[in-house]
Amino acid sequence: MGAGKAREIFFAYIKDKGLRNTKQREEILDAFLSAGKHITVDDLYNILKKTDQAIGYATVHRNLKLMCECGLADEIKVGSNKTRFEQKYGHEHHDHLICLKCGRFIEVHDDKIERLQEKLSEANDFVAQRHKLEIYGLCKKCR
Repeated sequence: MGAGKAREIFFAYIKDKGLRNTKQREEILDAFLSAGKHITVDDLYNILKKTDQAIGYATVHRNLKLMCECGLADEIKVGSNKTRFEQKYGHEHHDHLICLKCGRFIEVHDDKIERLQEKLSEANDFVAQRHKLEIYGLCKKCR
């Protein structure tokens, strides 16, 4: 998905919520889409602060939450570590292996696991709409 479609989705959502489209919102969205990784509010704030000294931490945080609400981002919270955000819309589904020591995220996808989840839902007369699989442990470097 191009950045244009993501911008369209985000600003339509903003409008529906009765909020204004501002230059800062555009800067935050563009920086998030350009980051291309799991990013914390602090990371994004520090990126933006380099070009916009007036931007506030709370503004960055609020807009990341809005991106989650409209389906552009996903929030990942691991224990007491800082919440990270990743691009969701337009990216293939994947699950995560998360290192409890260094916090590294490894993106994984396995068709067998996906099919098993579908079978589990069907066997329990359940209609799954979304899911998130996170496996916690130690990465190769931290063992």
